[in-house]
Amino acid sequence: MDLLEKIKVAKEYISKYYAKKLDVAVILGTGLGSLVNEIENKIIIKYKDIPEFPVSTVAGHVGELIIGDLNGKKVIALNGRFHFYEGYAMEQVTFPVRVIKALGVEKIIVSNAAGGMNPEFEAGDLMIITDHINMIGVNPLIGRNYEELGPRFPDMSNAYDKNLSNVVEKCAEKLNIKVQKGVYLAVSGPTYETPAELRMMRLIGGDAVGMSTVPEVIVANHMGMKVIGISCITDMALADNLEPLDHSRVVETANRAMIKFVALVKETVGNM
Repeated sequence: MDLLEKIKVAKEYISKYYAKKLDVAVILGTGLGSLVNEIENKIIIKYKDIPEFPVSTVAGHVGELIIGDLNGKKVIALNGRFHFYEGYAMEQVTFPVRVIKALGVEKIIVSNAAGGMNPEFEAGDLMIITDHINMIGVNPLIGRNYEELGPRFPDMSNAYDKNLSNVVEKCAEKLNIKVQKGVYLAVSGPTYETPAELRMMRLIGGDAVGMSTVPEVIVANHMGMKVIGISCITDMALADNLEPLDHSRVVETANRAMIKFVALVKETVGNM
């Protein structure tokens, strides 16, 4: 099957469970899955049961698609994502976003766990993504372009919708949650960065670094979706004071920031 046929098959399978209007999608990053506990009237579909869907293999990524109600809106949440470093092709990494758009969703919140390179940040901070730098080494739109999905050369001047980002900022103020704003830099992983790499990434304008998000955001923009990006700063990736890091620590910090993250996303969804 070509990409369009794969999207159709997956969409039809999900539509058997829910075929009405969906207001917003949420992609939940590492350790940020507790938002699903706030979703009411849940319909849960395992990734492994959806035709053509990959399966999450990383700790902190459950691998479920959840449809339900959140703060007055009908949401579809991806509890777990797919990464290039897992060995998936970019078409597979971004496939769920294609399917979400096919289901009629026009707005998407993309979250992640990230290392903070801006010395003004602290572990546990939430960062509204204002822009990104793609250093993964590949673009998900390389290859055949399907005009049914989007243009050959999509514009990325407002990749993270400024109006929706302002909504997030206002919601944070209302909830008295401190938020940072900055540029997310994506690398392929799975290794964490060396001090020399971090110095270079900071020099070119990165405020936070991670191994996801950018492919999904590119594809969402390709299809005309409006995007919000939120990073949970799980560790400080400062070149001159770099401590050894492991994945369990990232998940632990994300879990500690969960209360703030859940409150902010819930309030944002209600105000979109």
